[in-house]
Amino acid sequence: MLDESKHNWLSLEWFTPTAYQSFDWVNGFVLYFVPLVLFLFFLRWLLNTARQSKLPIALPEKHLEKNWTSYLRIIPPLFFAFMLALLLVTVARPQRTNEQVEQWSEGIDIALVLDISESMKIEDFKPNRLEAAKSTARSFIEGRLQDRIGLIIFSGEAYSLAPLTTDYDLLYSFIEEIDFDKIEKRGTAIGSALAVATNRMRESEAPSKVLILISDGDNTAGNVDPITAAELASAYDIKIYTIAVGKEGKVPFGKDFFGRPNYIENTLDETTLREIAALGSGKFYRVEDNQALVNVFEEIDSFEKAEIKETRYKNTTDFYPIYLKWALAFFVLYMLTKSTFVSNLLED
Repeated sequence: MLDESKHNWLSLEWFTPTAYQSFDWVNGFVLYFVPLVLFLFFLRWLLNTARQSKLPIALPEKHLEKNWTSYLRIIPPLFFAFMLALLLVTVARPQRTNEQVEQWSEGIDIALVLDISESMKIEDFKPNRLEAAKSTARSFIEGRLQDRIGLIIFSGEAYSLAPLTTDYDLLYSFIEEIDFDKIEKRGTAIGSALAVATNRMRESEAPSKVLILISDGDNTAGNVDPITAAELASAYDIKIYTIAVGKEGKVPFGKDFFGRPNYIENTLDETTLREIAALGSGKFYRVEDNQALVNVFEEIDSFEKAEIKETRYKNTTDFYPIYLKWALAFFVLYMLTKSTFVSNLLED
């Protein structure tokens, strides 16, 4: 209903085009009758004027004078026409609806586990494997909604760079800072990385817990066996996706004295990464270029979507009482000019 404290019905703003355009009309078709009512009133006035002008008179035409008071006779029917038009606007029922939508999700917890060992400098990805992985991780985070995401980096040992958080701007800054000097110890400690990620997520109460491991090598460092770490993660209901990056054979790695690319022989044993994904009830991927890496993250993104719940609130305010009051006001004016001494004055 109309809140009288907020809306002054006496204001002329209710008759501006802006006001009419801002309304939702429940019975909008009724508005088409408003100009019809006004037209019929004008037509009736023309006919009455023409009829009265033909009445026989006993005075010479030169003695006839038009007096401005003769036009006051139009006032009562004009008030009546306005009343009918406003009643039609009332029946059309103008209102405004303020709809608010609340969205939320329970969210899922995701740990991004990123290999920063020396081999991630290889340039079969552009500009290299690590930068390609960082770029794809940023894009992945941008597509999430209310999911807590953590960052774990590893080479010869593992390090938790960012806890599980929904502060995505913080995560972007951490990703930007990742380089090969973050961890001094060389090697590839896949088992340790899985253990650190599991430790971060073991107390999570999220409906789904996901670990995404990106690496290009075999486990060559650390004091935790990767298979044992994967079994431990599985015990905490953590789903594991493993992504093996890199091409087989000769791959570009750095430049020689003359600025030409050096090539080294690259091999990758997929066995461990495949077994980790199987133990974690996830999926193993092998990618050899930037676009393939993007496609894999898009697929994982589609798999791991939290259910988004939505609540809609509609606050509808009716404005027809404003026009009803105006109609009543014109009706009172009509009765005053039609049925009182004012009417006699007008007729005289």
